[in-house]
Amino acid sequence: MNKVELESRLESLTDEINFLRQLYDEELRELQSQISDTSVVLSMDNNRSLDLDGIIAEVKAQYEDIANRSRAEAESMYQIKYEELKTTAGKHGDDLRNTRSEINELNRLIQRIQAEIEALKNQ
Repeated sequence: MNKVELESRLESLTDEINFLRQLYDEELRELQSQISDTSVVLSMDNNRSLDLDGIIAEVKAQYEDIANRSRAEAESMYQIKYEELKTTAGKHGDDLRNTRSEINELNRLIQRIQAEIEALKNQ
């Protein structure tokens, strides 16, 4: 019983293998016919002379543009910093004048009080 079952299984597997081989051969023939029908047209530009002067000029222009932008950015940054420092210096100058004025007022007050003390001592 087992032998008959295995033989039938062997026969079905053999049939399947034969079927797959035929399918593979047919697909292979079809692909080969498609490949033979296809022709490839290849064109190449054999112009090997490069325009090095143009390339160098283009790169130089790009670097000059970058340098100009960097220069403008740096000038702008320095101008902003200069304005900030100028404002700060003006502020400190005002503070210094106010402090000097306070010191002068306090010196006058001290002199007046010393004069009053001397007057009181003399009395």
